[in-house]
Amino acid sequence: MSILIKNGRIINEGLSFTGSLFLVDNRISGIYSENDKLPFADEVINAENLVVVPGIIDDQVHFREPGNTYKGCIESESAAAVLGGVTSYMDMPNNNPPATSKIALETKNKIASENSYANWSFYLGANNDNYNEFKDANPCEICGLKVFMGSSTGNLLVDNPESLERIFSESPLLIATHCEEESVIQRNLAEAIVKFGDDIPFEEHRNIRSREACILSTKKAINLALKYNSRLHILHISTAEEIELIRDAQSINPGITGEVCVHYMLLDSASYSSFGGKMKCNPSIKEKSDKEAIIIAVKEGIIKVVATDHAPHTLEEKSRNYMNTPSGLPLIQHSFQIMWDLHKDGHFSEFDIIDRMAHSPANNFKISDRGFLRQGYFADILIFDPNKIDDKTTKNPAYFCGWSPFNDRSFSSSIIHTFVNGVQVVRDGALTGLKGGMKLNFNYEK
Repeated sequence: MSILIKNGRIINEGLSFTGSLFLVDNRISGIYSENDKLPFADEVINAENLVVVPGIIDDQVHFREPGNTYKGCIESESAAAVLGGVTSYMDMPNNNPPATSKIALETKNKIASENSYANWSFYLGANNDNYNEFKDANPCEICGLKVFMGSSTGNLLVDNPESLERIFSESPLLIATHCEEESVIQRNLAEAIVKFGDDIPFEEHRNIRSREACILSTKKAINLALKYNSRLHILHISTAEEIELIRDAQSINPGITGEVCVHYMLLDSASYSSFGGKMKCNPSIKEKSDKEAIIIAVKEGIIKVVATDHAPHTLEEKSRNYMNTPSGLPLIQHSFQIMWDLHKDGHFSEFDIIDRMAHSPANNFKISDRGFLRQGYFADILIFDPNKIDDKTTKNPAYFCGWSPFNDRSFSSSIIHTFVNGVQVVRDGALTGLKGGMKLNFNYEK
């Protein structure tokens, strides 16, 4: 099967030009400039007035399967992903049961192979006791080892200093960390309960899960990575101070990297009054100055990976009081559109967005043959209209939970087509019913 995507504006690797892509089966067979002679194809898609870019890679999602499928599942959330132009995702291990063993990862891979619209990989979760699970894990098949640095999710807490030393000194996998210091959080929470009782306002979340908690934990992770020359990827950076810690550490160990999520560049402490529990997430969204520092860090390339931490909960759960509202929000269907709006607002260039959401995630995780529009690479492609307003998808998102935090927002661009491994999974903004996802592979060199 061959497909010609014709006369679109291609943005890729710092270039923007009118051209065409020729797909044969699941790969890109050719890239053509405007005046080149084009090959015959079984199907032709006219991309005139549209923009063609590599499919988005999201390195942090929670698709809730197995164990919490009343919130979402691999099928529903990967459908939302491709509707947003996300063609590859990396799913977190805080399932029920937690994915802390190779057997658990095999179970998730089987589910994905039968149900996923997009490409996938699954993090192995670390705890104090599963050294034998990660010590000989294959880094060509597993995206990373997820470590909760002192903040507990289920039995994924790693608070034993010896366990942390062993992880950073011996893990064959990239180490991806959630950095919040639990002792600080518990102290702050106790103080909030004394002050507010059962009626803690949501804007207190940024003081409970405070910047101090983030900074202390991030310092600990960086010091361990510097000590052992580890590959460290710090997830969902939320403070200006953490950015400076990462900037300084990268001059010594370039393998220390960071990721930010789109909501930390869109919302700040002033947003709690209107969003309430819908924007409660961990780490907390903090001050306007942090948001501005994060945007600058992404622009400058200190932080090179932009993701979502997509974490669906039911609307009923997110409507409870502070203590009973779970943290996390669904975002993956609109992450690219959020970033494109930030581009139109003057924060990022087109090239910044494609680099931080496709090129750099592929490079950072050493993903095989993805993240770029290159001859011979897998045909993971997003085609969007940069000038067609989308005022519908936030009101009726594809998430199983059925809601978006941006249900009264329109976006300045619209997702038109998405290809995963040459399979058109989205046509004219709607699912085709076809699924093209494959398990991600990684080119690992320690």
